[in-house]
Amino acid sequence: MTDTDDAESAEPTDGGDAPTETRRNTPGRGVRPTADAIEPAAPAEFGLVQAWWGGGKGKTTASLGMAFRAAGHGYRVHLLQFMKGGADSVEDVRGEYNAIAAVPGISYENTGHYGWHRMADGTEEDDHRAKAKGAMKRARELLAAAGNADLTEPLPLDADPEAGVHLLVLDEVLYAADQGLIDENEVLDLIESKPATLELVLTGSHTEPTYLLEAADLVSEVRKVKHPFDAGTRARKGTEY
Repeated sequence: MTDTDDAESAEPTDGGDAPTETRRNTPGRGVRPTADAIEPAAPAEFGLVQAWWGGGKGKTTASLGMAFRAAGHGYRVHLLQFMKGGADSVEDVRGEYNAIAAVPGISYENTGHYGWHRMADGTEEDDHRAKAKGAMKRARELLAAAGNADLTEPLPLDADPEAGVHLLVLDEVLYAADQGLIDENEVLDLIESKPATLELVLTGSHTEPTYLLEAADLVSEVRKVKHPFDAGTRARKGTEY
């Protein structure tokens, strides 16, 4: 009998149906890990710039997934949303806000104007521009605060983001730049001023942000193959908001 035969015939344990020798080489050794309590901690390898763009659904969803993952490890996280002030198809309280409120270490703020830019919904260009400019000002304040904090150390999970954060998500900032509400150079200036150990995540834009290709460490395109919006389906509670 070969070593492979031995592995395949090994008796399973209470960790599951896979043979013991197979489970031995998995991270959890075949046993489902139990969750730890969330305690303040500091990341050892943060400091990159991520950009998520494209015509497909999933850019904000991906950034929120990372945000909750980081918060689950006890890192301080903040979400600053551009251009998401609501619309007649979206309730004012999105599901992520309720989830964020229930998880230690992660906070959010929404700076968007009601309606969506260039959607013929009666909102004024200048109002959208003013909101986007205000969000950019706030982003600079948060980066400056992170620069004044020691991000190699744990941060209080209940502290205001002005005390520093380990991960900052600027949701739809790339779309604001694509729409001309803020300047692309302002986005590059944010990256340039970023503290070395702050993880910065930028989302938005259906147009490739080529100006970011050198400045960002990760650039992912979320490509649309098919979308229910094209068939007239409106935003659905629990999936789009």
